[in-house]
Amino acid sequence: MKKLLASTVVAAATFGFSATASAQESCDLTISNMNWASAEVMASIDKIILEEGYDCSARLVPGDTMPTFASMTEKQEPDVAPEMWINQFREQIDSAVDEGTVEYAAEVLSDGGEEGFWIPQYFAEAHPEIKTVEDAFSHPELFPSKEDPSKGAFYNCPAGWGCQITSANLFEAFDAEEKGFVLVDTGSAAGLDGSIANAYENEDPWFGYYWAPTAILGKYPMVKLDFGVEHDPEEWQNCTTVADCEDPKKNAWTKSEVYTVVTPKVDEMKNGVKEYLNTRAWGNDTVNKLLAWKEDNQATGEDTAYYFLENNEDIWTDWVSPEAAEKIKDAL
Repeated sequence: MKKLLASTVVAAATFGFSATASAQESCDLTISNMNWASAEVMASIDKIILEEGYDCSARLVPGDTMPTFASMTEKQEPDVAPEMWINQFREQIDSAVDEGTVEYAAEVLSDGGEEGFWIPQYFAEAHPEIKTVEDAFSHPELFPSKEDPSKGAFYNCPAGWGCQITSANLFEAFDAEEKGFVLVDTGSAAGLDGSIANAYENEDPWFGYYWAPTAILGKYPMVKLDFGVEHDPEEWQNCTTVADCEDPKKNAWTKSEVYTVVTPKVDEMKNGVKEYLNTRAWGNDTVNKLLAWKEDNQATGEDTAYYFLENNEDIWTDWVSPEAAEKIKDAL
């Protein structure tokens, strides 16, 4: 009887170990750790939630947009790309989805990525008449240039970025030079950020290009102006984004769609992981503030992920099952 009991215990233990190992194998995931702040933080959040809430083995691997997409379609790895900005290659992703090599999960940035022309919130409150890009360009006297106060200053996108061409073409389309504006080359992202920080420090006027989500907008609230026209995709492709376009027309940025993309392996999971990745999303206001904290504290993506989970329970608990939420809370 003792031998039978012992063998039964051993068998049960072996079976239990095998079941656990099998569960782990079925939830062994790789996550693309892309090289910009918001994607880096979301990758770390995913790793913590999948490991602590869903008993997965999750590993971060270095990534960038096109190399990650190519690897997912050709090698079926990594399994998760948390933040894929898809506007520039939507047709390629749609084709890959049709072929079954990748799947769309949640629209991770619920507001989408935002680009446009902005003014500081304090300036918008002091000048409620400035609501559109046309309004701002019609009043160069409200945005005096430091080099020549008789001219209005418009701060352009950093040199070498695609948005520098777009902003310059829209500057021309709105006849900004004829209306008394000069295009200010900020030289770099740091130069553009510095111009906003300096304006805020002195509550000076500021008008120029920026984008979200970013740490700067988390620190310095800005108001995006309405372009007063609908996005024209044909004009956008043929002129607005083309260097030295001879006759640019007024146009507007469209929302940048930002999705999580996964492999079919994730889509087939039955343990709640698929539902989590199809659900979790956050707004730019949340991301801006989080990135500002990251920058101020010189924190890593992992540090920032833990800070978010510890301080934003009201947001992330809606992404996960009640059982997973309790396990994650216990682990924090």
